[in-house]
Amino acid sequence: MKALILGLALLAGTAAADEAKVSRPGQYSGYSPALYTERVTSSFYFKTRDGVRLAMDVHRPAVNGKPVEQAFPVVWQHSVARRFATDQKFSGVAQMPLLTQYGYVVVEVDRRGAGASFGSRRGYNDRTEARDAYEITEWLARQPWSTGKVGVYGCSNTGDAAMHAVSLMPPSLKAVFAGCFSWSKYDGFMRGGILANWGSGVDRTFEDDLKNLPVDGDADRTLLRQAAEDHRTNTPLASLWRGMPYRDSWSDLVGTRFWTEGSSGTYRAALARSGVAFYIFGGWEDDFRREGLVAMANLASNPRKYVIGPWQHCRNPGFDLLVEAHRFYDHWLKGVDNGVMQEPTYTYSTQGAAEAPRWQQSSQWPPAASRLQALHLRVPGQGAGLRLDARAETKQAASVKLGVATPIACPAGWSPLAPTCLQSDNGLRFEGEALAADVEITGHPLLRLWVSSTEPDPHVFAYLEDVDAQGRATMVTDGRLKASLRAVKTPPYDFLGLPWTRSLEEDHQPLQPGVPVELKFDLLPLSHVFRAGHHWRLTVTGSDPRDRRPVQQGAQLTVHADVQHPSALQLPFATAPPGGPRVSP
Repeated sequence: MKALILGLALLAGTAAADEAKVSRPGQYSGYSPALYTERVTSSFYFKTRDGVRLAMDVHRPAVNGKPVEQAFPVVWQHSVARRFATDQKFSGVAQMPLLTQYGYVVVEVDRRGAGASFGSRRGYNDRTEARDAYEITEWLARQPWSTGKVGVYGCSNTGDAAMHAVSLMPPSLKAVFAGCFSWSKYDGFMRGGILANWGSGVDRTFEDDLKNLPVDGDADRTLLRQAAEDHRTNTPLASLWRGMPYRDSWSDLVGTRFWTEGSSGTYRAALARSGVAFYIFGGWEDDFRREGLVAMANLASNPRKYVIGPWQHCRNPGFDLLVEAHRFYDHWLKGVDNGVMQEPTYTYSTQGAAEAPRWQQSSQWPPAASRLQALHLRVPGQGAGLRLDARAETKQAASVKLGVATPIACPAGWSPLAPTCLQSDNGLRFEGEALAADVEITGHPLLRLWVSSTEPDPHVFAYLEDVDAQGRATMVTDGRLKASLRAVKTPPYDFLGLPWTRSLEEDHQPLQPGVPVELKFDLLPLSHVFRAGHHWRLTVTGSDPRDRRPVQQGAQLTVHADVQHPSALQLPFATAPPGGPRVSP
């Protein structure tokens, strides 16, 4: 492992020996000066192979209001709403048209069935969209204002679209800058077999579609209205997801097993053969953060980089993500020797430390210094508190019951790590000891939990919390599992050594009332320092505010923790854990 503490200089920069040339995460100068102060945008319809018209914006460098008649590299996004500027100040993806000042053409294309484009959306990142992306990429490469080298970018659903654009291996596509996407659609939207995300994807009403941006020459919005009429037959995404409870579920709405078709990981062999370079980004407050790390593991033969910070979904306040895209594209589309690919592969922030966020780098994930050590769940007895302890429980029988309650309400758009809606008061709280020194946890926590239930298919949620000396808690990460889909199988791709629940229909195995079963699942990755005087806490509940399934009234969950049922939380210690040496699982 090669680790480097970057400190605050990573974001703000410090005086360098050669101030004219700086290239490091979040900072870039002296390699690619701003050449143009203007850009011009033209919009029109691009006709696909089957005649469907897609709305396209082309942003070009300009001088005196006219486009520069010169060939530039092209970067583009397969969008759902061109020039969508919400949170532009905090989104590197929304800022991408600013690259025109450095000699790029930036293009945004509404996907079929979205924005001002005609056609109907069959699925969400399906093979139809991938074929569209191939056509668009090669068309862009042939234009007189293009050098023939093309990059693609996106975040969330457009990050998925960027990954799918590679899957048919367009020859002109050289580099992808994408974040907050799902490597596996099932694991992204049905993590642990549970549909429990805030959003189901972009579904808009006819009235919403009429508010989209028309192309040039459609001042009366006649074409926009016609496109919106096409969208009436779009596949409803919430219905699509709900109709596929298993990884191998068939969807009559789209006529395939869509979790497979819609996953970029399905086409991992083609992504590897493409030779395309990837820069993947994520946020510690994003539900998809594990997905980007799994993608990185499966793209090991491609040139690749990764950055993750203390950010929510597709937002990066305090860090110039546009700079990272600029450095990356300069290297791969312009041949600029700026050292971006000589840096360690992974750049990540660590929360909780006195200087948080503290930035670090590593050549691998998890960092080589991280080692798993088990903290056993202990149920000392009547009236005693639930504990997390490095010593294994020796009692012959121990368990604790939880009446499953309606989750504590959270505001719309809640970040999973927001302090306003902790579920601690709704669950069983297993407390660790107060720490004598700071301890860094970096990697993927694993939970082995023995449970029984009064219902055949409980949903089990687990939250790792940081509790300070005054008892104030902050949720650090979470995990979940649908108990009937607990069967752990060998994954068909690199899953970072984590327990992979296959979740096929044949794996569905309901619980028998009162009979304990073992659940093994991961909590989302983290890098966090638990400060001296703080302690960690594991909260286990039977409900979560994101869960779309109503709480089963009167349901009771029992957690077992004894020698026959050794429930334990494994934490990835990046510094020596208290109470003994680090051990691997």
